Amino acid sequence: MKRIPIVQGEHRVVGEPGVVISTLLGSCVAVCLQDPVARVGGMNHFLLSEPAASAVVDAAQPQRYGIHAMELLINAMMQRGAVRGRLRAHLYGGANIIAGLGQIGSNNAAFARNFMETEGIPIGRCELGGTRARKVEFMPYEGRVRSTLVADAPPPVISPRPAAHGGEVELF
Repeated sequence: MKRIPIVQGEHRVVGEPGVVISTLLGSCVAVCLQDPVARVGGMNHFLLSEPAASAVVDAAQPQRYGIHAMELLINAMMQRGAVRGRLRAHLYGGANIIAGLGQIGSNNAAFARNFMETEGIPIGRCELGGTRARKVEFMPYEGRVRSTLVADAPPPVISPRPAAHGGEVELF
């Protein structure tokens, strides 16, 4: 099995069996799209839904935003033989992990749902929201996805130092 990891602002499209695209999500969203007839699929990973009206978007990073990431993914799939009208989606992520960051995850999740509705792309599995990170593994050729919640990191184990027994102490 060939594994292709992606991170924020990336997408991959695959049309061969035995390939897994994977990512790790918090407040970000990953959209997995597949054309079951062409057996082509892809995944993106976007950081925010849309840039703020006053934001200056770096020309090298528009795919960090869902609005651009979705079009890039769909266009790349169509170049590999997918037909827009046959696309099926699975949506993951959009968690609100850190309370002080507001509703970034919820906003990303709402964007992904609205985009699919507006574009007429049916949603299969949808695991958006919550407060925990997710690991997503997508097999594009088969159209199968596995999502697992990431356990909270355990507190670090601090080993007590052994007590000094006997011996003489030399002071400098």
